[in-house]
Amino acid sequence: MPYPQPADRYTGTAIALHWLIALIIFSTFCLGLYVSGLPISPQRLRLIAYHKWIGVTIFLLVLVRLFWRLTHAPPALPPILPAWQQRAAEASHGLLYALIFIIPLSGWIYSSAAGVPVVYLGLVQLPDLIDADKPLAKNLKLVHQILNYTLAAIVTVHTLAALKHARSLGMPHTLTICNVATSAMVRECKLAY
Repeated sequence: MPYPQPADRYTGTAIALHWLIALIIFSTFCLGLYVSGLPISPQRLRLIAYHKWIGVTIFLLVLVRLFWRLTHAPPALPPILPAWQQRAAEASHGLLYALIFIIPLSGWIYSSAAGVPVVYLGLVQLPDLIDADKPLAKNLKLVHQILNYTLAAIVTVHTLAALKHARSLGMPHTLTICNVATSAMVRECKLAY
């Protein structure tokens, strides 16, 4: 399948998937932080189940997004960007795609190693990806956490770069959209605490 020609702008589907996945990732990141500080209780177990459900949902949405990206080329970067910034943007986008694909898998593998099944929406038990192994589970939990913090750092840089370029390219509507989305995400994360 030949790669399509770049468009003048992102499609509505690409934009919707971007913001939907971003908001869901932010929500589950906050939920994960909140749950990690709770003592073992029925509430914590329920929230962990929700965290897993959200992770599976993210994984499914990422598959849709990757398919969309492969069949709909993104717009070209503005030619006024220096070459190093274009390379950095391409590298960070590649890392973002890799992480949003790998992180849900790392959580699923961690659950498998911990001997705790992932039951999507309380209805569909997903197969274990590896055998239960408690010492390995401890290491996989750390890997899952490191991957999430890495994603948070890259998203922060991505967001700051997008805001900087929106301002320098004279796109105030982008700043308004980002400000509204960022305000909502910050408010949601604060509610988790």
